[in-house]
Amino acid sequence: MTDNKIATVELGRGGPRVGVQGLGCMGISEFYGDTDEASARETLETALAAGVTLFDTADIYGSGANETFLAPFVGAHRDEITLATKFGIERREDDPDYRGVNNSPAYIRKAVEASLRRLNTDVIDLYYMHRHDTAVPFAESVGAMAELVREGKVKQLGLSEVTGAELREAHAVHPIAALQSEWSLFSRDVERSAVAAAAELGVTVVPYSPLGRGFLTGSFADAGKELAAGDFRASQPRMTGENAKANAALLEPVHKIAAAHGATAGQVALAWVQQRARVHGITVVPIPGTRKSHRLLENVGATRLTLTDDELALLEPIAGQVAGDRYQDMSLTSLARE
Repeated sequence: MTDNKIATVELGRGGPRVGVQGLGCMGISEFYGDTDEASARETLETALAAGVTLFDTADIYGSGANETFLAPFVGAHRDEITLATKFGIERREDDPDYRGVNNSPAYIRKAVEASLRRLNTDVIDLYYMHRHDTAVPFAESVGAMAELVREGKVKQLGLSEVTGAELREAHAVHPIAALQSEWSLFSRDVERSAVAAAAELGVTVVPYSPLGRGFLTGSFADAGKELAAGDFRASQPRMTGENAKANAALLEPVHKIAAAHGATAGQVALAWVQQRARVHGITVVPIPGTRKSHRLLENVGATRLTLTDDELALLEPIAGQVAGDRYQDMSLTSLARE
């Protein structure tokens, strides 16, 4: 490392080198309450200065607003960053709660053109299928994504929330560089089959919500009572009521380990995710989200924290004791198809 920047790793086999931690940009535009735009832009610059180079967005975040927000930053630093966005989840203007999944070739073509336009760029470095539409064969949807690579609109392909079997099926159509799935001390569904497939195929795993949407940091204990109106976490089963009370108690070893290292609970949670690389023999680039520079610096500090085998053993049982699902509706997750 130089200039105190975080280490780098290869994104997929033969892909670009990126910072070992990326930045999830979803919360800048939606889902976590109001955003201070100036603070968010400062956070993007702070991230890049710290060596964070993988910036992750999606067309669903703010119904395109997140991509539009990122465009000036992308334009100013295009050769320094790896830009990831996603397609596949549809929304409706007349129904804010509607979420549909569309992986049809025609939709993929329409979606990529819209993302390129909003991001004001000629190429997307990593283009993800955000959710798998089981009504469309992978040969068709991944084949359509591969066409975008051949046309120079996209450099690498990724999938999100797929099983190991689905990852192998897609990879047979076109090499998959990255698998993005929820992975944290509280959420280990991805280990059922997808992690082993990623290791076999040389696919980088990109954990989203590695801080359990903030719950693992201890910054709140009951989303329904403590977070602002409109924060979607207030409707998540494991973050409210009796589930939240039970789950907060599971964080005792996290806080104990943090105190021993002079670190924060969030840094311990992130260090655990980062060390999955050694445990499973894979490349791991988590993408914690934040809109504040000081939180960004705290997060990247976790890349320099190494937990001992005894500490990892203390954390091992937590996920199996978590109360409540990670979404109200789990039907669009890989777990639903395992």
